[in-house]
Amino acid sequence: MLPIEKISEKLTNWLGTPISILVHTLLFVGIFTLRIFNVGMNDILLILTTAVSLEAIYLSIFIQMTVNKTTKSLREVEKDIDDIQEDVQEISEDNDEDEAEEDIVIKAIKDIENRLEKLHKDVGQINKR
Repeated sequence: MLPIEKISEKLTNWLGTPISILVHTLLFVGIFTLRIFNVGMNDILLILTTAVSLEAIYLSIFIQMTVNKTTKSLREVEKDIDDIQEDVQEISEDNDEDEAEEDIVIKAIKDIENRLEKLHKDVGQINKR
């Protein structure tokens, strides 16, 4: 992962916190305190509008980055599910064969169980994002 990706991921995570709301509120209030320093109201509104517009652009970029990352993770989960479905189908076909193959089936089922647990954790992590 590139350093810029790490920074943007940390920033994206921070933007979704109550501290971020507080910081943004203080910044917006701070912009209006420029009136104390004899800055004209038109200039204050221009600064505020510009700041909010730039922030909206960056937030939309962060949202798209999160969507892209989630989509990539879901593709990986889908691939794992497809692999598991193939394993289950093979197990079903093999189950019709003689009892000597029961050990193989048990191992495959345990493998599927482990994969499903991993997928469950992955999906849980994706949902938390």
